[in-house]
Amino acid sequence: MTVNHPLADHLAQPSRIGDEVSITGKWVPSKPGGRFRSTEESREMLQEWEDIHQGARADTGVLSTEINHAVGEDAMLVHHVFENADALVHYFSTTATEHMGPLTAVARPDLHLVRGLEVPSQAREAVAAKGVNAAFGEHLFSFVKDDYRMPDPASAVNVTAKWTTKPGDTSKLDELIHWWQQVGTDAFDLEKGMVRFETYRVVGEDALIIHEVFEDSAELKFHLTKGTADRYKKQIDEIAEPERYFFRGPVSWTIRTYSKFMHLPATYSSRGSHFTRGSGSMSDGTI
Repeated sequence: MTVNHPLADHLAQPSRIGDEVSITGKWVPSKPGGRFRSTEESREMLQEWEDIHQGARADTGVLSTEINHAVGEDAMLVHHVFENADALVHYFSTTATEHMGPLTAVARPDLHLVRGLEVPSQAREAVAAKGVNAAFGEHLFSFVKDDYRMPDPASAVNVTAKWTTKPGDTSKLDELIHWWQQVGTDAFDLEKGMVRFETYRVVGEDALIIHEVFEDSAELKFHLTKGTADRYKKQIDEIAEPERYFFRGPVSWTIRTYSKFMHLPATYSSRGSHFTRGSGSMSDGTI
């Protein structure tokens, strides 16, 4: 099988995200309360993140910030878009530093997925210095429809995932890239409601970060049941494993059911406190 065939025209277009860097990650309380109750640690984690959110809003280098409550588990998904790597370093040396002590006293970070055309070493070091487990993805290929217009946040679902080749076989990365290239090639026409598709190679790992945005849960359901997820997941499963799936947005219970049936290690969140600066960003979409 040839894995390095030319990109389709819509995947070969240069990305317009420029110097922006996005982070999507998960936090859990040190003593989680479970499905129907929260502990004091959980309540303090939430309050710390609300305070962090206010600090992020005041930082001119932060283009977007969200604090999202997980559905069905005691956890949070957080999402930030930074103007550039310098803005990320500034945030982690100020707002993040101020809150890291109280936050880590009651909670711990799960995996954070960091994306950009490039993620410079100073940005990677700033995140690692805070003890955050992170994967840093640098752009391979993508498409974004509607001239980077942000889909309606009230209905859109963002899916950010990490796929890692199976242990003991480091030769499978090219094949993994090939199959995700097939997803992006076919989805552009097959899935009208997939408005964004981005593939990033993880620095220092045989892994990819995938970011997809759907107009609503119905379009995501089509993707999982009749679209490119249904078409190519068997081939991808043979060579790689999904390490994390983060769903942000009004994900219906049917989507949660389908994704669990597909054995995706998923966290789902409703939209909590959020802020977008000015006209938006190229990473999340313009307003």
